[in-house]
Amino acid sequence: MSQDLWLQNYDAACRLAQEIAENIHERNRQQRTGGNPAKLNMTLRASLQKLKQNVEQLRETLIRAAAQRHIMQAEADRRQNLVDDLATREKMLNGSFKGNVTECETLRSTLMTGGNGAGPAVNPWLVNESEETRGLSFGEIKKQQQQIIEAQDAGLDALATVISRQKHMGQEIDNELDEHNEIIDDLTQLVDKTDSRIRNETHRIKLVDTKSASCGMLVVIVLLLVAIIVVAVWPMS
Repeated sequence: MSQDLWLQNYDAACRLAQEIAENIHERNRQQRTGGNPAKLNMTLRASLQKLKQNVEQLRETLIRAAAQRHIMQAEADRRQNLVDDLATREKMLNGSFKGNVTECETLRSTLMTGGNGAGPAVNPWLVNESEETRGLSFGEIKKQQQQIIEAQDAGLDALATVISRQKHMGQEIDNELDEHNEIIDDLTQLVDKTDSRIRNETHRIKLVDTKSASCGMLVVIVLLLVAIIVVAVWPMS
């Protein structure tokens, strides 16, 4: 498994800082011995500019990784300490290159005393590690990070499984709703047909009642006429 790209860039920046420190020492030696350090000065300017850009890039990359939860918070804090210390080294090297003894000594004193101007001297090139990684080798740190990533991947896989199951349930519910809608549509059509038939039959019944009433009236009139005729003819016989 390849090393984390951020750590690779950090290691490269640290090597560049060490190379700059050695070149400054050589430049100062040449100045003391009457040599011509012009070439070294040009190289140092370019290297210091590159180191500054590398520090800014490391800082920006770390901010994005922490915001996107690509690394755990403890690891983000540890890496932030690494970047801060590297930025301090870059300022010290700039001060040393420019011959700014006051700035260089102030930064060196801050690193050696913890910022309070007193206390035991410590190696300014050392960095503070978190409790999780303190005492671990590089391989063990890589293994720890891999375990964290695997745990995150497992959590994402479980979440993906739940989402997939919910999606399947939603599709089944949607299919059932479609079937129910079809049944409702069929019932609606059946009710409409039944209502139409009822209206037709009701209309027919009304027609039959009307005809029946007309026929009854006609029979009554005929009977009255017959009765009148019989009464009129009866005395003659």
